[in-house]
Amino acid sequence: MSEMQKQKKAPAWVNKPLGQLSKHEWERLCDGCGRCCLHKLADSETGDIYYTSLACQLLDTELCRCTEYSCRRQYVPECLTLTVEDIPNLPWLPLTCAYRLRYENKPLPDWHPLISGCEESVHEAGISVRDYALSETRVPEAEWPEYVIEWLK
Repeated sequence: MSEMQKQKKAPAWVNKPLGQLSKHEWERLCDGCGRCCLHKLADSETGDIYYTSLACQLLDTELCRCTEYSCRRQYVPECLTLTVEDIPNLPWLPLTCAYRLRYENKPLPDWHPLISGCEESVHEAGISVRDYALSETRVPEAEWPEYVIEWLK
């Protein structure tokens, strides 16, 4: 699909500056991959950040959506409410993250639901955590380093 065809398929607001998106548009920009809900570990010497295959206890790992999204901070106080201002300060945001891509003035990929018109496309493309994420509740925190996944960037 050409860039022109993609642009015709996507909602007109997709290319608005992030700071001008309504709350509804901002929320729809999320592709539903669930990667931001994976626990990350930082190397204390280098500061490098590594994803694990362990997801927040609130993530439905089949749907890749938060089960308590509107009140998630009541259960997980450290859960981030992403804003435009946060994006440049979050090097762990996946390279495929729509918020990151739009912040960097890059187009959304073909598999993004706003481009494909299909909510399942993020899963079909193998971008979501659906096939490998485990709930953090299944693994003692001391064992989390064993669940580092080096291929995810």
